[in-house]
Amino acid sequence: MTTPSLVPSRDGFTLDGRPFRMLSGALHYFRVHPEQWDDRLARLRGMGLNTVETYVAWNVHEPTPGHFDFTGGKDLVAFLRAAERHGLAAIVRPGPYICAEWEFGGLPAWLLKDPGMRLRCAHPPYLAAVDRYLDAVMPLLEPLLAENGGPVIALQVENEYGSYGNDVAYLRHLVEGLRRRGASGLLFTSDGPTEPMLQGGTVAGVLPTVNFGSRADEAFAMLRRWSPNGPPVCMEFWNGWFDHWRDPHHVRDAADAAGVLDDMLAAGGSINLYMAHGGTNFGLMNGANEHEGVYQPTVTSYDYDAAIGEAGELTEKYWAFREVIGRYAPLPAEPPPTLPARIKLGEVALPSAAALLAHVEDLSAPVYSPGTLTMEELDQAYGFVLYRTWVSGPREAAPLHVDGLADRAQVFLDGVPVAVLERSEGGSASCELAIPAGGARLDLLVENCGRINYGPGLTDRKGITRGVRLERQSLFGWQMYPLPLDMPGGPVLPDAAGPIPADVPVLRSGTFEVGTVGDTFVRLDGWTKGLVWINGFLLGRYWSVGPQRTLYVPAPVLRAGANTVTVLELHGPGGAQVSFVDTPDLGEPAAAPIS
Repeated sequence: MTTPSLVPSRDGFTLDGRPFRMLSGALHYFRVHPEQWDDRLARLRGMGLNTVETYVAWNVHEPTPGHFDFTGGKDLVAFLRAAERHGLAAIVRPGPYICAEWEFGGLPAWLLKDPGMRLRCAHPPYLAAVDRYLDAVMPLLEPLLAENGGPVIALQVENEYGSYGNDVAYLRHLVEGLRRRGASGLLFTSDGPTEPMLQGGTVAGVLPTVNFGSRADEAFAMLRRWSPNGPPVCMEFWNGWFDHWRDPHHVRDAADAAGVLDDMLAAGGSINLYMAHGGTNFGLMNGANEHEGVYQPTVTSYDYDAAIGEAGELTEKYWAFREVIGRYAPLPAEPPPTLPARIKLGEVALPSAAALLAHVEDLSAPVYSPGTLTMEELDQAYGFVLYRTWVSGPREAAPLHVDGLADRAQVFLDGVPVAVLERSEGGSASCELAIPAGGARLDLLVENCGRINYGPGLTDRKGITRGVRLERQSLFGWQMYPLPLDMPGGPVLPDAAGPIPADVPVLRSGTFEVGTVGDTFVRLDGWTKGLVWINGFLLGRYWSVGPQRTLYVPAPVLRAGANTVTVLELHGPGGAQVSFVDTPDLGEPAAAPIS
């Protein structure tokens, strides 16, 4: 027997028959260590919010076709029950596409193994995969729906679809699929507040909402044209912004953002802060953008200049938002939690060192093919691929073309570094290469720096997608070593017997003692580019191009007593130490774009 749930009207919502203004904040369970869910939810509730919003990341839950995981940090049900304990309703956005600056917009990489795959439309193979995903996730959500007495008051259909396509049959398939699997309550869409976006993303019988960061009156007026009998809802209030490598750290003035929030609430609007707490792109799960042919990977931090900082900070924006919210709704009697404990450990030596390419066969078995295979054809989602072949010689210097490079390649000839190539407009990258008499071994270590998560370039296969040429001659006969580096506990290699050459990938490690566990931040001053593991937990990527200078280490990753730190430095041999500090450094700030 179902009970009344969230019901929209022209002026607002009722929940279980009583007036309800949605005061929501985005917090993605997959960007927060599960042992910190309660802390972050308490902070969100302390701001005066009554609802938490989260995406569901399909690629987190179905890493290989047909194999689902909803355990540990992937336990969606546990997260939603935690929200309920904190007195929060929940909005769930199950996709299947989520954008979110998350790898491939939440779509699983294995979709791209099919060369004929068409994404986010009524392409039968894509719909079959989506249906299998919904068959797995909806039985978990159904008991939690408000109409069944649970905390989930609304589900989103797709995500900002009008920014991508216009396939009404696809949207109807998703709506009917959610209804058929038990979602009898409120469904909604969210799009930018423009005619083309709302035309493409709105579907009959589903509540439209809009996403924006400024000019609330204009955005709500546009929404009213498409939803004359629905309430004013900003499903994503962009109160901060995310960062790309090589760009400044984006921030938004707290008073400016609070002023727009006040405008929306004064107009009777319901809101969802995007983000309330951003969290972290742990592991290799950052997304990327492509703007005017320029590929832009997103940094590891997803702080987003949100009201609640990446490590739980209650920022100036937090208190400004709380003051505004208090004008329209009662604030909790309990004060927000204080900042979690932080520790400063100083420098930690990394005496162990091993050259990665010297041990590639210890980490991976080669796959042989006449031509280069993509990462997806190798059944690999993330990480690196080492492409190896033999080139006859002698040959005078000629251009080496890597066609379809995605995204960054270190080029070696007989183990000696030659060049670094990066993805460029048109998809090819080149360097000069001379081959000695007798020939040489050519290695290309290719990194997936994050699949595109937004826009027309979403079909973003990784590795080398077209081939390699030396001048006009195509090179064949490849050994490919998949290096996802996702082994439990992180990679471990024996120490090098002698000196390690300059500018080659090196795995370094060391141990350190912790007395009282707390949050900390690892600095890699003097290092160039790579990955960091703490006790086998992959924090994410670092890169000296900035803006981000520290990586967040959540307290639950550490343990009292002995701990290990492992660094893969792609341009080694790297430094002899890293340092652990108690203050984050996300780079020099610049004003966030406001739409």
